[in-house]
Amino acid sequence: MAKVTLRIDDRDIETEDGKTLLEAARDAGIYIPTLCHHPALAPTGACRLCSVEVEKNGRKKVVTSCNYPVEGGLEVKTSSPDLFHLRAMILELLLARCPKELKIANLAKEHGVSSPRFRLADESCILCGLCARVCSELVGVSAISPVSRGVERAIDAPYGDFSKDCIACGACALICPTSAVKKMKNIYPLTSEETREIESRFLRGEMDEGIGVYSDILACRAHREGQDGGAVTSMLSKAIERGTIDAAVVVLPGEEYRAEATIAENVEAVLESRGTKYLRVPVIPKLFEALRSGKERLAVVGTPCQIRAARKLELDGSLSEEFPDAEIVLIGLFCFESFDREELRRHIQDMFATDIEKADRIQIGKGKFSIFKGGEEHSCKVSDLEGDVNEGCRFCGDFVSRLADISVGSVGSPEGYSTVIVRSEPGRRLLEGVDRCDVEVNLEEIAKLNGIKRRRSERRFKKIVDGLQR
Repeated sequence: MAKVTLRIDDRDIETEDGKTLLEAARDAGIYIPTLCHHPALAPTGACRLCSVEVEKNGRKKVVTSCNYPVEGGLEVKTSSPDLFHLRAMILELLLARCPKELKIANLAKEHGVSSPRFRLADESCILCGLCARVCSELVGVSAISPVSRGVERAIDAPYGDFSKDCIACGACALICPTSAVKKMKNIYPLTSEETREIESRFLRGEMDEGIGVYSDILACRAHREGQDGGAVTSMLSKAIERGTIDAAVVVLPGEEYRAEATIAENVEAVLESRGTKYLRVPVIPKLFEALRSGKERLAVVGTPCQIRAARKLELDGSLSEEFPDAEIVLIGLFCFESFDREELRRHIQDMFATDIEKADRIQIGKGKFSIFKGGEEHSCKVSDLEGDVNEGCRFCGDFVSRLADISVGSVGSPEGYSTVIVRSEPGRRLLEGVDRCDVEVNLEEIAKLNGIKRRRSERRFKKIVDGLQR
């Protein structure tokens, strides 16, 4: 890449063409404060703290260094008295808005502001937009975004309701420079500290690095029809028959290879939901719908992202505040990744000249993706479908739904059996009446896939962590 030379604070700096002034200054060890910038995200110049003075052809102006490109021969000042006063005023305004935020207070103190001359609010969000941008640009989910304008501007989920899209990955909480994201009640970012707290409060058993907290691991093969042994179908059916739950939130397959969450109040509805969908389906809205309709004893079936979301609601009290008598048991499914419906449909059509929407059955096992239609099987490697995976799945490092009360999947057991991991007393009670089998579970196979998924997630988060450390 071509090189350019400019002067920053009376130093000749050689840098790569295409970089910003902020990047060039940081590479040279020159400190410029900022609150809204992260090197893995597109710059926006929202906080204005990185403002610098540039001179070109004898004309001076103040610009935001995070999105101003370097130019050969440019004169740049990063710490003149005027810039210091400008930043002090910005920080005084931020401190007036967020008087209890330590990072804002420390930056303000560096610029001679110990307390603001006025009080605007008592909030935590500085509207830097980092949380919404990381969710959109890196995670690929867009669960939150800026809403409204002027003094009403905020970061929120659509309509201020509980998010249908948040996968509880925690990227927004990690990147937020204040405590704002952690205080939001309608999204579910889980930090590593909160994950450990959930394991301590809700789960019982020994800790295994690969599969989480558990008290028992077994293989099951139910008499009822279902996917890979039908353990989930059997557990829910028996619980409804015994009257130990009022209903279950399950995922119902729809027409044209779609799926949606539904409230199953009887065995027939549970049987209609059997089978794996391999799509990301939000269950939180249906959970609230069931609770608000008066059903207090519920089972919720979900993939790891949905289980994390439900646990976060339990942890921060959002469920107990509105529904103090609710008893919820979480059944987590093994999940390596889910697919984007439209991308998968097009890809399958190109590979096999068949419409996935008309398939009799779809199954993933032993690294193979199979479609059964009219007595024929079409298959490919799961890795061949990498481009069809939902982007947010790459930020999830949980294969075995380690925060559920009981986890179920096909990996680790012979074909036709379900692997069941019991993690809590409510999970153990749900298993009562389901036949366990004298079949050895291959823990190494489970740990291997969990390790692959965890390392993939760590690589994704490394971009965020490295940028914060820098």
